[in-house]
Amino acid sequence: MKKRIVRIALAPIKYFDISKKDNLDKVKRYINLAGKKKADIICFPESVLHKTDVLEINHPVVNEIQEECKKNNIWCIVTEDFKIKGKPFNIAILINRKGKIIGHYKKIYIHDEKVYPGNKVKVFKTDFGKIGIVICWDLVFPELFKKMNQKGAEIIFCPAEWRYEEDCPTTNQFYKKRDIELLKSLVMARAFENMYFVALCNPLTSEEDQVSYSAIVSPHRVLKETIDEETLMIADIDLNEINELKKLYTK
Repeated sequence: MKKRIVRIALAPIKYFDISKKDNLDKVKRYINLAGKKKADIICFPESVLHKTDVLEINHPVVNEIQEECKKNNIWCIVTEDFKIKGKPFNIAILINRKGKIIGHYKKIYIHDEKVYPGNKVKVFKTDFGKIGIVICWDLVFPELFKKMNQKGAEIIFCPAEWRYEEDCPTTNQFYKKRDIELLKSLVMARAFENMYFVALCNPLTSEEDQVSYSAIVSPHRVLKETIDEETLMIADIDLNEINELKKLYTK
């Protein structure tokens, strides 16, 4: 069977170290780096654009990112609190190689956030395959991933800003290790349950309770992972691999 190779890039970047209000310059830089590596798509962590403001989807910051995608011939997922008809939602927007927003996903499972929840599971058709998007706490709910599987998803992206539980002492390294193991278990389980690839992207922040673990996994193994590191993480995946695995497990 002919291979269907897709090059995925994740950018677990450090937040607000260049500008104190937004991460625009760094997002553009990493889009450019991923473009030079010939990545098909790059995904950034949750709440990546602005430190305080709830933005409109057509905000100039978003427009600059769209232009950078066009320059570098790359798809991109960026997530932030955006207003739609005056209501705030936690939204991941999907930008194509031509710099156009082709769709967005509203976070369904809200975790102590002052935004409205979404209610639609979505799968997007790209020029390299079908992708789904969830955001952070959505990762805990397997029914979302099952629905995306039923819609034909081949890769699921999960921009996140994962933190410890509120009652855990942030200075205790046990809790950090525990949550890293939990995140790894969750992404591996979601990939294996549904026989597709899952990519999780967390940032580095100044918050002590931030869990900065990112990974790209197949149904059987972790392909790439990083902890507490700002980097451009890239993996080449063969989408036809999941077709072979589905045949194996449905005999």
